[in-house]
Amino acid sequence: MSENDRILEKAQSWLTGNFDEETKKQVQNLIDNDPTGLADAFYRDLEFGTGGLRGIMGVGTNRMNKYTVAMATQGLANYMKQMFSKAIQMKTAIGFDSRNNSKEFAQITANVLSANGIKVFLFDVLHPTPLLSFAVRHLQCQSGVVITASHNPKEYNGYKVYWADGGQLVNPNDTNVITEVEKIKSIDDVKMTAINENIEIIGEEIDKAYLQKVKELSLNPKAIHSSAGLRIVYTPIHGSGVYLVPQALKEFGFTNVIPVEEQNVIDGNFPTVKSPNPEEPATLELALNKARETNADLLLGTDPDADRVGVAVKNNKGEFILLNGNQTASLLIFYLLKTWDEKGKLTGDEYIVKTIVTSELLKEIADSFGVESIDVLTGFKYIAEVILENEGTKKFIGGGEESYGYLVGDFVRDKDAVISCCMIAETAAWAASKKKTLFQLLIDIYTEFGFYKETLISLTKKGKEGADEIRQMMVNYRNSPPAAINGIKVVKIKDYLTLKEKNFTTNMTSEIELQKSDVLQFYLSDGSKITVRPSGTEPKIKYYFGVKARLTNAAMFDEVNNILDNKVKGIIASMDLN
Repeated sequence: MSENDRILEKAQSWLTGNFDEETKKQVQNLIDNDPTGLADAFYRDLEFGTGGLRGIMGVGTNRMNKYTVAMATQGLANYMKQMFSKAIQMKTAIGFDSRNNSKEFAQITANVLSANGIKVFLFDVLHPTPLLSFAVRHLQCQSGVVITASHNPKEYNGYKVYWADGGQLVNPNDTNVITEVEKIKSIDDVKMTAINENIEIIGEEIDKAYLQKVKELSLNPKAIHSSAGLRIVYTPIHGSGVYLVPQALKEFGFTNVIPVEEQNVIDGNFPTVKSPNPEEPATLELALNKARETNADLLLGTDPDADRVGVAVKNNKGEFILLNGNQTASLLIFYLLKTWDEKGKLTGDEYIVKTIVTSELLKEIADSFGVESIDVLTGFKYIAEVILENEGTKKFIGGGEESYGYLVGDFVRDKDAVISCCMIAETAAWAASKKKTLFQLLIDIYTEFGFYKETLISLTKKGKEGADEIRQMMVNYRNSPPAAINGIKVVKIKDYLTLKEKNFTTNMTSEIELQKSDVLQFYLSDGSKITVRPSGTEPKIKYYFGVKARLTNAAMFDEVNNILDNKVKGIIASMDLN
């Protein structure tokens, strides 16, 4: 059977199965009028990547819709029954964000789980994703589900599954859940009729317990008190941070939080932005205007499910500039370790965690305080996995990834923008107590540890053809790796698919002690690092560029910054990525 025949057969099964008439009408329209759209909608089943199940909303097996959600949930239920057959009561917490259909998909998830005899705790209104992680642990659930597509465009939605530790699914549970989903050949295999007594609505009591734990993270209440009037502009970008972030900042002691009213409106169409991703400068433009108007000291913007946060600060000219994720992570880790050290809390058993694509500056900072730095694959679920593995033996202080996700403390097991907003604001207050801005503190860090600069390029390749092209690009890099990039010799290659590290200086090959992943890293003789990685959640191939140089004093910042910018441009041009 050809691939096109297989796709058609898969689509036709939706015409004869137990699907509603509107769904059948849309599938028939694809068959009759849109062969490319049909292929994209049915050529595969949605898979769990670094962020779980995620895709464009619409009909088809490769789309987010009530049937793919229901089938995934039945697979989860079947796996839970296998794993927790001796449990007196299996329990799952369910949350959702502001996206279109999120509440509906959450209710369907609750219905299916309840129909399978599983106790469900369903949040009453939209909540940040980290609240779901917290609720799983707080309510002693075996699993959790949150309906969100994080920072993706409005057309997307997603389905993140969490396990009993409060972290996202990792191997082998992720693949085992998919195996159970793949066994479901028809929507008729799904138990759809809710058992209402198995569904309990939760909300305020979880919020209170969570906020109390967040407040306990504060390390410098005196610094906050002295800078309580710090002017903080905050935007939830139409998402789920709208209630809890301002409340948490208030609990910390910050009294001057300025809202961006247009973006306090909960709306899954994200009407004031092209994309609700705080990594994109245009997304924070309204907030930047508000910050300039109010002469704010700090800008914080969270994505729709409030697990990522974008930050803007004033430079030495009083102009607002956006920090990238590596810069924010560096400020946060430096503040945490510096304060822990000053308070005599470092015993030698502490550690931080970062992903392999996050700045090496974090490791430099950790090394200077005698704190272990652990690298993991891209995806915060791997940071949660390390926390679980070290529970009871080592102390997790904090961690993060370059894509604007950070965590402090271990009572949440996912990136947490509510915690991050509070701790970033506290870092700003601490810097202010020393007569410095966050920008000046960042330059101090560069002067002490080295000026690290990172840039990311994402190439979008949509649909089946795009996925094939991305696969071939990775094959080409492996079969014909560059000997030099931008005229600078490649001295080491790490291949996380073969788990081999090849050092061309020593001509030695060593093992990489991580799980397999389709990632390549090229290390250059001048200390530059280039990482190539297909996204696990979007139709993109990502290139991460890291360069570094010495910064002898703050006055040299602009000059060295330009040198590093030009180095990155040279690398990009030499790889033909312009």
